[in-house]
Amino acid sequence: MKFSEVARVFSEIESVQSRLTITALLAGLLKQATAQEAQELSYLVLGSLNPPYISTQFAIAQKTMAKIVAQTVSVSETELEKEMQRLGDLGSVIEQYRWQSEGSLTVTELYQKLVVLEKIAGTGSQEKKSIYLQELLHTVDPLSAKYIVRIILGTLRLGFSDMTLLDALSWMEVGDKSLHDVIEQAYNVCADSGLIAFTLKKSGIQAIKAMTIQMGIPLRPAAAERLPSAQAIIEKIGPCVAQPKLDGFRLQVHIDNQHAVSRVHFFSRNLSDMSVMFPEFVKECAHIPVTTVIFDAEAIVYDANTGTYVSFQETVKRRRKHGIEELVSELPLQLNIFDILYLDGKSLLATPQKERRALLKKLFEQYLKNSKHVLQEVSAKHAQQQTAQLALFTVPVEETNVVEHHGLSTIALIDELFVTTAQELESYFIQEIAAGLEGIVVKKPDSLYQAGKRSFNWIKLKYQASEKLQDTLDVVILGYYSGKGKRARFGIGAFLVGVHNPATDMFETVAKVGTGLTDDQWIDLKKQCDARALQKKPTNVVCAEVLTPTVWIAPELVCEVLADEITSSPLHTAGKTNDQLGLALRFPRFVQYRFDKSATQTTSPRELKTLQVKTKS
Repeated sequence: MKFSEVARVFSEIESVQSRLTITALLAGLLKQATAQEAQELSYLVLGSLNPPYISTQFAIAQKTMAKIVAQTVSVSETELEKEMQRLGDLGSVIEQYRWQSEGSLTVTELYQKLVVLEKIAGTGSQEKKSIYLQELLHTVDPLSAKYIVRIILGTLRLGFSDMTLLDALSWMEVGDKSLHDVIEQAYNVCADSGLIAFTLKKSGIQAIKAMTIQMGIPLRPAAAERLPSAQAIIEKIGPCVAQPKLDGFRLQVHIDNQHAVSRVHFFSRNLSDMSVMFPEFVKECAHIPVTTVIFDAEAIVYDANTGTYVSFQETVKRRRKHGIEELVSELPLQLNIFDILYLDGKSLLATPQKERRALLKKLFEQYLKNSKHVLQEVSAKHAQQQTAQLALFTVPVEETNVVEHHGLSTIALIDELFVTTAQELESYFIQEIAAGLEGIVVKKPDSLYQAGKRSFNWIKLKYQASEKLQDTLDVVILGYYSGKGKRARFGIGAFLVGVHNPATDMFETVAKVGTGLTDDQWIDLKKQCDARALQKKPTNVVCAEVLTPTVWIAPELVCEVLADEITSSPLHTAGKTNDQLGLALRFPRFVQYRFDKSATQTTSPRELKTLQVKTKS
């Protein structure tokens, strides 16, 4: 398949808003492709060369790309800048020019050339990349060049997510969405859309049904629903187990000891490989006595001086690629393991929660005996009371034969309490709040691990200080409004936020936010928004015309907001249907960014409706 045909379809996708039309266009491409091309296209249509757990980094800045484009089309950088101002991005600029193309690359040829481009490194790499890219652009037509430039700059943004791609794979096979659930289940346990596409094309739907966990490829994490009180939780699921809710980095830990050197990976909730950030965990995890294992965990900074966990704002300072060793002692992290998904070649997803817990305890007892470390079960009460000289967590000595250990354990097994009544659950909740935590997560003892799903198998209960809505919401920034008065000097005075609707793969507006930021934060937000600025409304955003912002931005930047309540709205589109008004936030204010979450992991319209009922009751 020629990439010029792919570029033509990309152009059609950009011109339509209908999810069905976009799905059909993608399905048409995939149907024509070979298994290898389908795999490559599954990455390229999402603007990457790899699945999300393998970063794609071309390391070509906007200014460098502008010089490359100017040299490619033989115009001055001044003229190019004028065209950039007029058209909005370098992809659109290069499309306007014509040159003698030396041929037409196939999808695989282009993919391989982009892989080579990404790998150019070392002394003089920028010059080598410039020469290589100019030669590459001269082998394709202007429309193809447009999308190649955007892929390299990370600005392809065709207006759909991986869920629409999975729909397209179903349409490719049977002409409708009937296979979506089967394909999504495979994707939930093996989150590599390219591998899914390759398997489907090569071996059919039965091979997709047979797909299971693979070490080194993350599963999509399970998520919790919300309920307003301990009483509501007991009424919903009956006797249950409760665990402290820690506000840190949600991590999926893969430990593979089948090799001469242990392979340990830490994947974030948005499936990025964050292993380089946690050198202290990598060393310790390699000592766990398993062949292979996958844990679900939360990493959070612990302040030994106060005997408490720190806020997410402090923990997030560990989110960096350089200077990590210096922060290991300054901001010591603890890895709190709360679930086990895979052990020694066997998936545990279909194993009830109480049995997974028993396996976890047994494994940690073995670990403690072998390593002579005290690895104790997390208890918010103990974390508040014990000093920095005592180990944080306790495992009965008669069960583990542990020796005394002073200092902080790097890895811990989270506390769990079985409760049968709302009063017991409420008491445990109050205990964790008193210890400075944000709440608890409650789980059904017989529940299975539902990768990629939000369900009432897990329910989170967070602190409410009043009858107002005190639970934070995750939203994605869709655009901003130019500032007035004092904020005129910032160039931004408020911003439009929305939530992702997984049923439609669209972003729906929910509020205009104008409070909660310092002057420096307003300046920083403007900078971050301008880096994602678009010339027109994204095709995957549903917004009333009256709410149109001064500048649209690509829906990528996730933040937490707090609001007094959720109200029905004739303007905002979150959860809006033909017979129901949309939902809006009353008095929303910015709390913090959530760089660990992707745009499709925001609060959903369904959750908003649940919380709206909660604030009215």
